[in-house]
Amino acid sequence: MGRLTIWRFIREQCQTFKPVEKVDLTGKTVVVTGGNGGLGFEAAKHFATMNPARLIITCRSEEKGKAALSKISQDTSYTKAEAWALDLARFASVREFADRFEREGGRLDILVENAGMIGTSSYEKTEDGYSTILQTNDIGPSLHTLLLLPYLVKTAEEHNTKPRIVLVSSDVHYWSLCDQSKKFAHQPNIIDAMSSVEYYNKVPVNHHYFDSKLLNIFFVRALQARLAKYPSIIVDAVNPGYCYSGFRSNLTGIRAFLDRIMESLLAMTTEEGGRQIVWAAVGGAGEEEKLKGGYVSFGEIVEPSDFSISEEGQELEEKYWNQQLDILKGVDPRVKQIVDEYLNI
Repeated sequence: MGRLTIWRFIREQCQTFKPVEKVDLTGKTVVVTGGNGGLGFEAAKHFATMNPARLIITCRSEEKGKAALSKISQDTSYTKAEAWALDLARFASVREFADRFEREGGRLDILVENAGMIGTSSYEKTEDGYSTILQTNDIGPSLHTLLLLPYLVKTAEEHNTKPRIVLVSSDVHYWSLCDQSKKFAHQPNIIDAMSSVEYYNKVPVNHHYFDSKLLNIFFVRALQARLAKYPSIIVDAVNPGYCYSGFRSNLTGIRAFLDRIMESLLAMTTEEGGRQIVWAAVGGAGEEEKLKGGYVSFGEIVEPSDFSISEEGQELEEKYWNQQLDILKGVDPRVKQIVDEYLNI
């Protein structure tokens, strides 16, 4: 299962999908980033039918957040959903979210890091100095996860539960690190190299997204490996599948044309993709140990890419983890405190 061939991709996309996994979330808190549209919205709607005490969806637009809440209430009759502002491409926004959660959040049982973006037609850099896709898909979610980790640990200890952290990755991570990408990944500073304009210009645009999804796998495994003191916490990555979604709405030209053809032939519905995220967050009863640091695809725990589990891939994972921590400790002093207190380094 460590390779994704075209035939495997087609077979998986054309299968009959399992019904959404259902559990009782009474009394629990769920956070879904990017929950105002697409896969995140569909996952949030599924969670809403399970009666959580709190369901917090994040979005960059207050207007879109309110519209999503109205739609969730209309479709599910669940009226306790909340929309909080979060822009993963701005460290300040992530810190503000963590500040608000400290004031208002309480317990946290499920954290779904769903928000993300695909490669853009021109190089974009954030106010923090990183490429927009790398900060949105990787550095921002890592900061968000680490700042919320204490609440997951506290919830596990106080309520005797097994909180989960789910990062939405993709099966395209199997196609990551093409020859051009590897040259940047093996530079002394992987994050600076993969955030540079040189990387953007020399690596095919699709691979910017592919590579970011491999980094999600690395973060999940590295974080889980360092949570030995807290065996109740489960961290996994999930492939939601190739779905109809506004996620690729910014594609133009030949990329947009080919994507429309692909969608008409192979795409799952957005709701079906949402089911995959929900399974990673509440499914797999009895297989919790396998879920830890695992990669979930279509309701199963499967092997990630051959590269990711190779000696070279594991060395790159360690390098990425350490360099990312160095960055995040400088972004927010709470990160160092959290790492020192909660993680085995």
